[in-house]
Amino acid sequence: MATLLHIDTSFSGENSHSRAVTAAFRRTWEAEHPEGTVIYRDLAAEPIPHLEADAYYADSEAPAFALRRQLIEEAEQADVILLGAPMYNYTIPSTLKAWLDHVFLVGRTSITENPSLAGKRAVVVASRGGSYREGTPMHGNDYVESYLRLTLGEVFGLDVTFIVPELTLAPNVPTMAGLVPLYEASAAESRATAESLAKELAVQAAA
Repeated sequence: MATLLHIDTSFSGENSHSRAVTAAFRRTWEAEHPEGTVIYRDLAAEPIPHLEADAYYADSEAPAFALRRQLIEEAEQADVILLGAPMYNYTIPSTLKAWLDHVFLVGRTSITENPSLAGKRAVVVASRGGSYREGTPMHGNDYVESYLRLTLGEVFGLDVTFIVPELTLAPNVPTMAGLVPLYEASAAESRATAESLAKELAVQAAA
């Protein structure tokens, strides 16, 4: 059976744009692969502690290493990793950074010739209130996608796809009112992309 590791990090609950897209992906995945397994973590509702020295330096069998072992094994068990990564103050939520710090284990998931997560698919829903595309005033100030391409792609060896719902503040910020149609188009495109990709990856994982 194929396994999906689904991690949400937005603190916005039902108003979250990243959660809307990860939910669309997961619904499609489960419809296509109902016999599969989903491991779910909501890091906003149940945040994991930041990595501390006792866990970082602990032997792999020590009690202090137990959470790291669990998080790493969940990622290793997954065929596909689905991450909701909204932009908070130009970068990822601290809860997602905490997860990455626990999973970033030298000699196993990182800094090794054969990282244990290498080759798995990862889908990142990187929502943001504005737009950081080339040609926009904020181009170059996106520290979500660049950071996750490095950690997930280059370090962990995951095959990463980004889905980017943008301009999510447009409906609520008067000065962005003229961008609402672009926001709506981005939201619709993101959900459609998530559903299409979920269908594709579920078929691949089940094969």
